[in-house]
Amino acid sequence: MTRDRRLSWINGLLLPLFNVLTAFLAMGVVFLLIGVDPIEATKILIYGALGYDEGLGYTLYYATNFVFTGLAVAVAFHAGLFNIGGEGQAYVGGLGIALVALYINPALSAWIVIPLAISGGLLFGALWAIIPGYLQAYRGSHVVITTIMFNFLASALMVYMLVHVLREVGNMTPESTNFPDVVWLPFVHDVFAGFGYNIAKSPLNFSILVALFFSFLVWFFLWHTRWGFAIRATGKSTEAAIYGGINPKKIIVVTMCISGALAGLVGVNELIGVQHRLFLNFNYGYGFGGIAVALMGRNHPLGILIAAFLFGILYQGGAELDFELQNVSRDIVVVMQGLVILFCGGLEYLYRPVLMRFLAPIEASE
Repeated sequence: MTRDRRLSWINGLLLPLFNVLTAFLAMGVVFLLIGVDPIEATKILIYGALGYDEGLGYTLYYATNFVFTGLAVAVAFHAGLFNIGGEGQAYVGGLGIALVALYINPALSAWIVIPLAISGGLLFGALWAIIPGYLQAYRGSHVVITTIMFNFLASALMVYMLVHVLREVGNMTPESTNFPDVVWLPFVHDVFAGFGYNIAKSPLNFSILVALFFSFLVWFFLWHTRWGFAIRATGKSTEAAIYGGINPKKIIVVTMCISGALAGLVGVNELIGVQHRLFLNFNYGYGFGGIAVALMGRNHPLGILIAAFLFGILYQGGAELDFELQNVSRDIVVVMQGLVILFCGGLEYLYRPVLMRFLAPIEASE
């Protein structure tokens, strides 16, 4: 095996693996500090997430949202951008989905309505991200600052829309009316029941297929199209991209549009997949969690699928820990996320010198 090949294995597999294992070891220390047996906690977490039908369904349901936001962050990363506005883009994308679901003719076929609702999420998410992209490209406003600001603006916009525009008459709760049945995505347990297989009910629905489709689409776009090459070239070196005839300003705007559109798909799972109405804070935590998923997955769609599944395990397993152990609350998931971000982001290359020394040493001839 050539040295370049060994380097690819180190960067793509071994480093993320060692970083995640270190994060879990650190989590074990946290459990010890709060008086919880880490081995027992691990058993409860794994059983709660994977040990029975309903738990696995919830795990995949959470993972679906993380796939969307992880892809959004990864696309931006490839262009050298840190899109921290996934929360706001997912929120506004959900508004786009809801507007289509509420105002489209319910007599239309689901094969027409559902793609239109998904397109609404893509469009609104992209429109919410295009402004920070433009400000970064043409006005020099840092995308991290503007996307954080737009998260707060999205929250204010959603409160206004649900209180003054979309709220059902006579209902004091800030939420819309239920969407018509034609726009609902089928639940997986209902589909299995149609084929004679009875599995436990869970929120897992066909949006997981949407997530897999867009994962493939992002992979193909980034590594097999001219636009994808231009995005990656801009992220590697703006000066080299300009020398190669690429317009970095245009690439920044386009990349932010794509990133926002992907984040806007969170509403596909939450709104037309599970809740079937628009309500406040349906996006809570998924935008920021997507940052950790992208870091852990090395900004590659396959890695993001694996990382999103792991975060789904943490979310569902964390709920099980909260239920089974008195000393543990659901907030332990936030601590787990923080440790993953620390070791997969801030300390990303902690093990790289050692792995390089033993697995890919520089030969004398080099």
